[in-house]
Amino acid sequence: MTTRLRECDERISAGRLRKARQFRDAASTVREFADDEAEVGDAFVTLCIHAGIAAADTICCEVLGHHAQGDDHNQAIAELSKVRPDGHELGNDLRALLQMKPRAEYGPIPVTPEQCRRAWRRAERLVEAARLRRGS
Repeated sequence: MTTRLRECDERISAGRLRKARQFRDAASTVREFADDEAEVGDAFVTLCIHAGIAAADTICCEVLGHHAQGDDHNQAIAELSKVRPDGHELGNDLRALLQMKPRAEYGPIPVTPEQCRRAWRRAERLVEAARLRRGS
């Protein structure tokens, strides 16, 4: 797996926050308009995961001046965990979301309602932390 650190500027940080919000809002819309939430659980969790990733990138950009880019999700978690004062907790949120990724995106067994609730809470925390760090 290849990972590199991508330097951030205002445009990248703002763009990653915009994407985090778009993914979070799309997840909310998918859930709201679903006839059966269980039928859209995998899509919902996948959108939460992408919201969390983009939010984590924003947080790292704002605090560290860079974010991890590449296939190694552990590096992204490690970079986010460097953020103070709450990087450890935010890193745990990102880790939990990324652990759901294989099942939600590729697995034959759908995610559970509890995984949907956990994914939403963790994505919301990351997006809110990113918003606060950007001041927007």
